[in-house]
Amino acid sequence: MRGPGFENMATVLVNPAVLDDFELDLMSDDFRVWTVHTTPIFPDAPQAAMQLRRGLFDWSNGRWAAAADWTLVWVTFVERWLDGENPIPWPAHAALWNKLAAYAEQVRYNRGLGGVPRLSVPRESR
Repeated sequence: MRGPGFENMATVLVNPAVLDDFELDLMSDDFRVWTVHTTPIFPDAPQAAMQLRRGLFDWSNGRWAAAADWTLVWVTFVERWLDGENPIPWPAHAALWNKLAAYAEQVRYNRGLGGVPRLSVPRESR
């Protein structure tokens, strides 16, 4: 479900050692990766990232202890996956979960989508 100025995303902890390759790989399948600690939607993005990470670790009951220093990211869907104002189609969900499963040793996530205010891609001035 998406509203005006809203987009679906998956919250994922990623091993920083693979973050660059992870981002490029997901981009090749029409997903965007946003590091939460640098997103412009929070007045204090590093603090927000810390709080979100803490919630994930509390939820995991220690199962994700190895990921304590990993980078918190949001993965969003680019336009190819979207169908107007309709919910994200199931093939898009499946493609994302399959892609994340390929990184099983390097990522931690809950299988489900959340929502954030629409994130915009920075553009260079001409």
